[in-house]
Amino acid sequence: MDIDISWTSNPITLPVLWRLHLVSQLGVLLCFLILFFGFNLSFDTQIAHADFTFLSLYLFWFCVICNISVYLYEKLQYSEFQAKLYWQVEQEKSERLLLNILPASIAKRLKQKISTVADDFSKVSVLFADIVGFTEMSGRMSPPALVNLLNNIFSLFDKLVEQHGLEKIKTIGDAYMVVAGLPTPCQDHITQIADLALEMQQAIAQFNVEHQNHLKIRIGIHTGPVIAGVIGIKKFAYDLWGDTVNTASRMESHGIPERIQVSSDIYEALKEKYILVKRGTIQIKGKGEMTTYWLKSKQVKHEHFQTESSEKI
Repeated sequence: MDIDISWTSNPITLPVLWRLHLVSQLGVLLCFLILFFGFNLSFDTQIAHADFTFLSLYLFWFCVICNISVYLYEKLQYSEFQAKLYWQVEQEKSERLLLNILPASIAKRLKQKISTVADDFSKVSVLFADIVGFTEMSGRMSPPALVNLLNNIFSLFDKLVEQHGLEKIKTIGDAYMVVAGLPTPCQDHITQIADLALEMQQAIAQFNVEHQNHLKIRIGIHTGPVIAGVIGIKKFAYDLWGDTVNTASRMESHGIPERIQVSSDIYEALKEKYILVKRGTIQIKGKGEMTTYWLKSKQVKHEHFQTESSEKI
């Protein structure tokens, strides 16, 4: 079995080849013959011949037995070596797979056999994005084409999330969820999530140009406390819970296509550096009346707030 070991984390010592033992013992036998004939030239030839025959046979069979023993021992060692190498390769594959679904720090805690992984974060920012009209679109597309479309879009989003150092939490159908500010807390999580939202809009616009599509997305953002943890025994999932998550989801679902709807908490944090437009007070399911805003772009001039009274919602 050919296995690439160039990237394994721990060094492995290869067993000594049995052929080296054979060469060494042949060298010993050759030295014996030279010494024997050198020291027995003046002795009686019959005695010398008998001694030579006995010692030669003894040394020959000794070498044969030693080589067989070393060969069998090496086969055992090499089998153990292959098993250990295979185990290391599979372990590293498992670790890489775990890192694809969990943050690195969370995966490390799971490896330490911590029974319950759960944390309380006082301030994070949560983003939800959804492809508008996806349900109707799915009825007009073949399954491979539909999955390929989603994969292409979410791959674009994944790259942006990775570039900003944020955490993708999950996808549910055509919905995409991201969080900033955990598992490692940071002070600029709101600006990070805002920049991501703006770049996601740009990515969809560019995707439409390149693929001649007319896709539109809704994005919603909110900030606040959450509980984060790992659920599952065989299939792990890192998820978030709390009112912040629900509110961020409502910001998206109560939004309109091609807009980024944010809460007043997000507005207060961004108003000095970003351009936001007040949508007004709207009725949010499960929350009542809320004043929300549209995130437009980063601030170009000193103006950071506009009232969009004439805009049709």
